[in-house]
Amino acid sequence: MIDFWELEHQCYEGGFDLVCGIDEAGRGPLAGPVCAAAVILPRDLQIEGLNDSKKLSDQKRRALYDVIIREAYAYGIAFASEQEIDSVNILNATFLAMERAVAALGMAPDIALVDGNRRPPLGMPVKTVVGGDGLSANIAAASILAKVTRDRRMEELDAQYPQYGFAVHKGYGTKRHYAALREFGACPIHRTTFLKKFYGEK
Repeated sequence: MIDFWELEHQCYEGGFDLVCGIDEAGRGPLAGPVCAAAVILPRDLQIEGLNDSKKLSDQKRRALYDVIIREAYAYGIAFASEQEIDSVNILNATFLAMERAVAALGMAPDIALVDGNRRPPLGMPVKTVVGGDGLSANIAAASILAKVTRDRRMEELDAQYPQYGFAVHKGYGTKRHYAALREFGACPIHRTTFLKKFYGEK
């Protein structure tokens, strides 16, 4: 059984008191923003069912979202737009969303545990953790906040652009999404740099 606080305890023992977990949602879709969340949970808080958001049902994620918002010592959620993704590329846009999420915490963490193997420039010590959303309580919580927030944003955008089915596929490249692109073309929330291959551009 995984100890979801082991990484945090390594940080505490290293003299870092405020440990923040950071994760993103929406790096891969053809449309919509990328979302990042930063979370500081009270030390050793046990939230039943907490896990990597990708391993949870939509209903479970949304229920845990409410618990995390209520119980977190601090949290921040932020976006980088599809225009920013096209302008600076998806990696740098993800870093931008992470920086904004940390700024939204309202306090300065001592260290950030970041899911993945790329280190965002956050102006604080950063420890990258591959598969961190399945290993760290704070990263898992951040993964849930980011995923639920982005899903809700895509559901709102579905009302503006109902022909694409964003509420169902959340902007990912499904058969239905590609069929809609062939029929209707791109809309303002599509990432033009992600569609070059689809349109046969170089």
